[in-house]
Amino acid sequence: MLFPLQRIFLLGLIVALLVTGAQPQTTQQSSEKKQPPTAAGSPPPIKWNGLNVSGTWRLRPEFWGWFEAPNRDANYAFVQSILRLAIGQQRKGWDWQIELAQPTLLGLPENAVAPAPAGQLGLGATYYVSNGASRNAAFIFPSKAFIKLKNLGGRSNDLTLGRFTFVDGTETTPQNKTLASLKQTRIAHRLLGDFGFSVTGRSQDGVRFSANAGSSNLTFAAARPTRGVFQVDGLGELDVSWEYGALTVPVGTKTSAGELRVFGLGYQDVRGVLKTDNRPAVMRTGLDQLENINIGTFGFHYLHALETNSGTFDFLLWAAGQTGQWGLQNHRAGAVALEGGWQPKNTSLKPWLRAGYFVSTGDGNPTDSDHNTFFSVMPTPRIYARYPFFNQMNNTDAFVSLMLRPGKLTVRTDAHALWLTSRKDLWYQGGGAFQPRTFGYTGRPSTGARGLGNLWDVSADYQVSRNLTIGGYFGHVFGKGVPKNIYSGEQDSNFGYVETVVRF
Repeated sequence: MLFPLQRIFLLGLIVALLVTGAQPQTTQQSSEKKQPPTAAGSPPPIKWNGLNVSGTWRLRPEFWGWFEAPNRDANYAFVQSILRLAIGQQRKGWDWQIELAQPTLLGLPENAVAPAPAGQLGLGATYYVSNGASRNAAFIFPSKAFIKLKNLGGRSNDLTLGRFTFVDGTETTPQNKTLASLKQTRIAHRLLGDFGFSVTGRSQDGVRFSANAGSSNLTFAAARPTRGVFQVDGLGELDVSWEYGALTVPVGTKTSAGELRVFGLGYQDVRGVLKTDNRPAVMRTGLDQLENINIGTFGFHYLHALETNSGTFDFLLWAAGQTGQWGLQNHRAGAVALEGGWQPKNTSLKPWLRAGYFVSTGDGNPTDSDHNTFFSVMPTPRIYARYPFFNQMNNTDAFVSLMLRPGKLTVRTDAHALWLTSRKDLWYQGGGAFQPRTFGYTGRPSTGARGLGNLWDVSADYQVSRNLTIGGYFGHVFGKGVPKNIYSGEQDSNFGYVETVVRF
């Protein structure tokens, strides 16, 4: 069954395809010559009858060694695969694209869900539960279907209608390479993400408008998220909506570059599902379950890179505050990230050393009328938790990171010290709504402790060619008080994978 937004966008795409098919071949060839150049590192699209055809295939075996629970399988492996095939066209005044996604899960663990509070023992268990307790699952659906109207009003203003992916913080790409990398890896996905690390990912059905005034950019968007993420069926929408606006302004001098973004995000969840928070279950059922979530998030980020004789120094500040309603409770929360880095000059390894600190508010009273846990909305958690056993909710994270980039190889290692901000709140996991009757976040009790764990990890990615990238990751958690009080077996945890990405 198609929802109203889907019907409108599907009708618009049918009209666009008919119009495209009515154009003479000479017009198509002329417009192709004016297409923008292919991004560095990506293969050019395949040309077929005046259309652009492209795709990706990602294959990833995952290996989990979760904190152990009695009579449950905390050590297992499974395989996930996602094939995407896109067809579209870029014209002088408008573009269109349709993308089909085909996610597959093989060999999910069937005995990796323990009674509360231990819960799901890693993401293999999450995939198993989210796909109807099936060890193997697959589906095919349109993950993108949009029209983009360009140069509206004779200026560089764009309007996108349909199904697309949206990531907050990616409204513009700075010319400075350091700032561009920071935006992709340390700013984007914090509140709205495509959850591309998961097998299915997340799309949005809605509208996006981008206007450029000089060097500044204004972006407005509103949409309803699709299903997907951990379940392979990503076709339908959710009874969730959001509205987003951002102003991005570049700043800089001859030896430095910076960027300021201010943003606002409205979020409404009317699904009537049981909310995940630190209140007793009796307070979250009944009338509170019927009351909606309606939250406004307001914040900014500032990035700066400074060139010196000793190398490039960078600085990052991201902050957000929240207000609104969390069912029957008043919602007030916030989060701050502060980071800095250094890239020495004239070294073949091209090292990048960074350190940072993140803190988000937690709720200190589970029985009052206020909800103070920072709500991550719908992020891509894995960007900031490479071993995704935690997220940005009720979280304090101090980290150091080293990246080496010799040639086509990128090696990165991180060390994190992790605590719960409030010992009276929960240990949260997840990345937001992805099913009609599943809240999207899970929470385990703190057991009166704050220490979550120390995480050490390492990854390596090698770009064999423009069409092929191979990589791997391993993370180890030295469990602290919170998991030690929940799990009776092994109190350390491991996660790793090997990944192959083919682009065409």
